[in-house]
Formats: sequence, C-alpha cells, structure tokens
Amino acid sequence: MMNQELTYEAAYTELQQIAEEIENETVSVDILAEKVKRASVLIEFCQQKLRATEVEVNNIIKQMENKPGA
Repeated sequence: MMNQELTYEAAYTELQQIAEEIENETVSVDILAEKVKRASVLIEFCQQKLRATEVEVNNIIKQMENKPGA
C-alpha cells in the first residue's frame, strides 16, 4: 500500500480526479470498480486525517486554556 506518504491534499486531489473521470464516463466498466474501491479508501483516509486533526486542535486549545495568565 502506498499510504505511507499520502497527504490529505494528495488524497483529495486524487478523489477529485476519480470523480471527474466517473462523471465524464472516461472510465471503462472494468476500471470503474477499481476506481470506486480506491475512492472509498481515499475517503476513509481523509476522514481519519480530519478526525486526528480535530483531536490535535482540541488538545492545543485545552493546553492554552490551562496556561496561567492566558
């Protein structure tokens, strides 16, 4: 799996490309199934990234609130 260096931006861009290909019907039926599978992996990846980021931001906010004189 090449998920090691996948960024949110890259995943999002790839999702947009897949969506365009499907909308424009430039994808053969054989490849379509693979594209849909790949899209679901990318969507899951993006959702996990967003959840992780939300947790990080909330932790930073908590730390800032706990600092004396803040």
